Amino acid sequence: MKPAPAAKPAAAPSMRPVTARQWIATGVIVTLAIIGLATIVVAIARWFVGLEPVAAFMQQYSGTYDLPEGAPVGLPPWLGWSHFFNSLLIVLIIRSGLQVRYERKPDAYWTPKRGGKKTSLSVWLHTSLDVLWVVNGLVFVVLLFATGQWMRIVPTSLEVFPHAISAGLQYVSLDWPTEHGWVNYNALQQLAYFTTVFVAAPLAIITGIRMSRWWPQGKAGLDRAFPVEWARAVHFPVMLYFVVFIVTHVLLVLTTGALRNLNHMYAARDADDWLGFAFFAGSLLVIAAAWFAARPSLLVPIAQRFGSVSSR
Repeated sequence: MKPAPAAKPAAAPSMRPVTARQWIATGVIVTLAIIGLATIVVAIARWFVGLEPVAAFMQQYSGTYDLPEGAPVGLPPWLGWSHFFNSLLIVLIIRSGLQVRYERKPDAYWTPKRGGKKTSLSVWLHTSLDVLWVVNGLVFVVLLFATGQWMRIVPTSLEVFPHAISAGLQYVSLDWPTEHGWVNYNALQQLAYFTTVFVAAPLAIITGIRMSRWWPQGKAGLDRAFPVEWARAVHFPVMLYFVVFIVTHVLLVLTTGALRNLNHMYAARDADDWLGFAFFAGSLLVIAAAWFAARPSLLVPIAQRFGSVSSR
């Protein structure tokens, strides 16, 4: 008697594409969950700051401490221009960095004129933007210390920490600290700006160099001292930090006196008119245009000025 034929394995269920209705439903559920969680956090924070010891702490530490004598008042025009270029470059760096991270089959490749390792056009764009960002950052730091503006973002007292805790509690409880950005940032803002300029940015640069073609080749000791795996493990989280910082920064700018804040940042003036907003809107148009222009059809002619571009 012949054995019965083996049963065929059940066919795997087909993966159906997510419909627009499902996307909308998911978005609504996530939004409601975020609102619910935020409501709980705010309620707990308001209860916490109402406790007598916490209230006394916040009365002693308002969230802002005095700057050193001679600290400049106001923001110079060069800082506004540097802020714009930094915003433009960091957005494009994040875009190109994500493209490099998830790219499987590059659209084109770039090779230096003097010869060297061939890289994808996306890597060339990301690296070129990194160079411009570093140059802009160096100019910013030099002017920062040359004009005394460093005193606004570099902590000069250990009081920055209790004041930062107080400012954080005020933000979370929705009793936000009063904005005096033209004269002085609150301690939490100061720590955030200091971390961004003097910690996150150098980490992004150092780890980026480690993963780039500029890293010295054939240096086994140097490679062991700074393994490329460490660079990859740090580089992506630093990018996520910049994303969180940008979103939080823009949110607070727009919700704590948008017109005055935008005048500070883009028009170098302490006023409530619409001039700074006009500059800000124009900068968004430039950033959006650059975002859509960063595609192979428009990048190839530029890349060809510095090397050769091929499909393989």
